[in-house]
Amino acid sequence: MEADPRFAEFVAERGDALLRYGYVLAGNPHDAADLVQEALLKLRAAWPRLLAKENPESYVRTIMARLHTATWRLRRRELLSWELPEHGHHDALPSGDEQAMWEALAGLPRKQRVVLVLRYYEGFSDAEIAATLGIARGTVRSQASRALDKLRSAVPADSHGISEGVRSEHGGRR
Repeated sequence: MEADPRFAEFVAERGDALLRYGYVLAGNPHDAADLVQEALLKLRAAWPRLLAKENPESYVRTIMARLHTATWRLRRRELLSWELPEHGHHDALPSGDEQAMWEALAGLPRKQRVVLVLRYYEGFSDAEIAATLGIARGTVRSQASRALDKLRSAVPADSHGISEGVRSEHGGRR
């Protein structure tokens, strides 16, 4: 397979945005990097046919969402290891209200988190989310509703508008 300079340009230009998208989906930088890498491998294989008819970024984001939701089926949430790390590493989390929202979002089941990310981060309609994930529109709505209910109960109501923002967004784009 000959190297296509347009693929390298795409990765250089959109790589950081895809990594941010992966972080929002996965909730941590390591899984985000894995998602991006796997999705870019799939994109590379499909690159010649995508250039003619589709938006490569849309394709790779769809692949990332599908990979993320499929991952929980294939592995447990915790990976056990007998070896202790030599030293701890803690990512710096946002503080205060924003931290509470990130922790609540990270605590959602994968499918619910993906539905919220696609709806509010990507701006997808319910029909677009359903098509991306291969599920029914009713499932999209029920997953979003359950996720928003969980976020409302996890984030205190006095959190400077964060919980109110979640309350006002209930229903989102249908």
